[in-house]
Amino acid sequence: MEVKTERIVAYGLAIVFFLVGIVCYAAFPVKTPEEPIRIMFKSTAGNILFDHKVHASESGYGIGCTDCHHTLEDEGEAPTACGECHEVDSEDPVKRSDAFHTQCQGCHEDEGAGPVDCSACHVR
Repeated sequence: MEVKTERIVAYGLAIVFFLVGIVCYAAFPVKTPEEPIRIMFKSTAGNILFDHKVHASESGYGIGCTDCHHTLEDEGEAPTACGECHEVDSEDPVKRSDAFHTQCQGCHEDEGAGPVDCSACHVR
């Protein structure tokens, strides 16, 4: 084969493999887990990466859903985001930052485990 023909065959195969990859990616998307693994909370004091899986799983801390998501009434009910009730700049009932600080720091202090100082959770 000539160099030009070999190059055309190589480009053709590359295009075919590229198209097959796109079709496979679209046909078999990654399934979203039922529970989040990690959650990034945006904050002016520095973002907080919360490891939900470690806190909620039995192999981790095993904290029950209603311990944090206090508005859940039924076990099968999906929890609402904290910001839906606890708005960032709200005055009533409780600001999101106050709710997090009370809930997270309170649990860490009560259990004697986990960070309680600002820089351990808030990172830039």
